[in-house]
Amino acid sequence: MASLHAVALVCTLKKSPGESSSDRIARQLLAELGEHDVSGEVIRVVDHDIRPGVSADEGDGDQCPQICERIESADIVLVATPTWLGHMSSVAQRTLERLDSALSETDSQGRPAMFGKVALAAVVGNEDGAHKIVADLFQGLNDIGFTLPAQGATYWNGEAMSGVDYLDLDSTPKAVASTNATAARNAAHLARMLRAEQYPAE
Repeated sequence: MASLHAVALVCTLKKSPGESSSDRIARQLLAELGEHDVSGEVIRVVDHDIRPGVSADEGDGDQCPQICERIESADIVLVATPTWLGHMSSVAQRTLERLDSALSETDSQGRPAMFGKVALAAVVGNEDGAHKIVADLFQGLNDIGFTLPAQGATYWNGEAMSGVDYLDLDSTPKAVASTNATAARNAAHLARMLRAEQYPAE
């Protein structure tokens, strides 16, 4: 099997080294991907100066270009976000907005730059919203050019208004662990297929 690489974009609102439920579930998915010969790295987006805008480089110290370089070298991209007021975090929304610039970039055969890359999503929170957030993430990522694997999202919703976070759990719930494993397995399989046979050029 050819070795693959994954980048996890952790869209918590907490800067490092603060503990983060989104970081935890992202690392769990990377561990599952590791079982399929996929190396991985974590980028906590809020630790970087990501300017608002939709161009590849907003200038004046914008660090999005460096993150995009790491995405370009990856086969699989995971977006992990908490649920805030029923929606993805503002950091996740800005990440999608900045990735939109990839629509104007193409490879040597004229394909959109993100064609051939696989997207995963992970959502955590102690309120409703995970299904809608996954739908919004996947719609945006697919528009940008990412390919979505079967059952390529995982989430955990705690009891509403309980104050219990994913980080507080003593162990990973069986349903979440099973979903993590399925998402990782399918993502690795799809990424290898796309590496072996890329989408046709225009």
